Amino acid sequence: MSAPQRFGRVLIANRGEIALRIQRACRQLGLETVAVYSEADAQSRHVLEADIALCIGPASAARSYLDAASIILAAKVTGATAIHPGYGFLSENADFAEAVEKAGITFIGPTPDSIRLMGDKITAKQTMQASGVPCVPGSDGPLPEDENAILDLANSVGFPVIVKASGGGGGRGMRVVWSADELIKAVALTRKEAQQAFGNPTLYLERFMQKPRHIEIQVLCDTHGTALWLGARDCSLQRRHQKVLEEAPPPGIPSELIAEIGARCAQACRNIEYRGAGTFEFLYEDGIFAFIEMNTRLQVEHPITEETTGIDIVCAQIEIAQGKPLMIAQNAVQTSGHAIECRINAEDPFTFAPSPGQISQWNLPGGAGIRIDTHIVAGSVVQPYYDSLIAKVIARGATREEAIQRLKVALSEMQVETIATNIPLHQALLCDRDFLKGGVDIHHLEHWLEKRENPDDKASVSADI
Repeated sequence: MSAPQRFGRVLIANRGEIALRIQRACRQLGLETVAVYSEADAQSRHVLEADIALCIGPASAARSYLDAASIILAAKVTGATAIHPGYGFLSENADFAEAVEKAGITFIGPTPDSIRLMGDKITAKQTMQASGVPCVPGSDGPLPEDENAILDLANSVGFPVIVKASGGGGGRGMRVVWSADELIKAVALTRKEAQQAFGNPTLYLERFMQKPRHIEIQVLCDTHGTALWLGARDCSLQRRHQKVLEEAPPPGIPSELIAEIGARCAQACRNIEYRGAGTFEFLYEDGIFAFIEMNTRLQVEHPITEETTGIDIVCAQIEIAQGKPLMIAQNAVQTSGHAIECRINAEDPFTFAPSPGQISQWNLPGGAGIRIDTHIVAGSVVQPYYDSLIAKVIARGATREEAIQRLKVALSEMQVETIATNIPLHQALLCDRDFLKGGVDIHHLEHWLEKRENPDDKASVSADI
């Protein structure tokens, strides 16, 4: 691979806490930053602290943070020679990455070809199988049109199965089918939804694992042939396929097994000449890992990997994009201690309804092992137009028990007034007996929520159910 050009000014094509996180990494590396922002974010912290800031549109994300042409024009106008997309928005948009590179600007992320390859779930699965990465049993390619062929395939895999859109993601475009009687109707409905949501009706089918955990392997790859895996994360606490709390390392999974899967992930990256940061996502059940997808971007939960490995993933992304080699070997990557991240959202902890508005009081916790990633200060306005994430509270300890205890103290100290947050939900989860044991499956949180006896009694949220 040819090395990208070196650069001195980076445009951050994002907002909120991740924009501020990238900005800090750029400063650490001696790089100037350009903030692009919507009219609604004019007073956002990363905008005020950037070297250059440029408004690119109104509040609507479609007319600002998702407007690829405006972002590239902003880079040209401000003299930025690199663009970091963060996560969400255009971060996994291959057409955007390609347009950036055609404009002579460095895209801080994988190549457009890698994004396309891993963005299509069918080709991603085929690529992983070819590299020896274990996958969920299912179809080897797109589902056929013939109904009998679909039924034969499902019967060979074994019910229950899950029908998925090849171009889907984020929990959309999938349907669980429990019996052959339901299959053909489910395929037709999912195909229609996939066409409407993703412009691609292609489907595939997999065995539905009933009580799996969601385990991730973080990778970093340079343009000189080095591919590293940086430990694993457990992201099983989810609501509607959206992560709520993550931890590293995954409790109860043998480190030797994780190392075996990590090595296969790194080899898969070398095989496809992947560059930058990426995350392999697996379902884990009964000692078996099964690949589901790869995220070709920075993850929200990257801080817990940073805290347990001591590696700054964002700085590494930028240096890789500059053509620099990774200055660490795999045998030097060591994980120590335990880290847990709570996603603090501006939402009601019972109904999960968004809670936008101005924050009048914002007191953050501190102490040993506590890290806060946030863009909020007292007086900040939580906008109704975007994701409700306002902070990530990360606790690190020598042991899982110490990390949990530090996190409990941190959440008790955190004070947010005027808007509602999900802090009480996290406080309750940290007292849940099953969570404390470690190793809950991806359905645990939703079952836990169903057991809350009285949604109108706010005291019940902190009870150990």
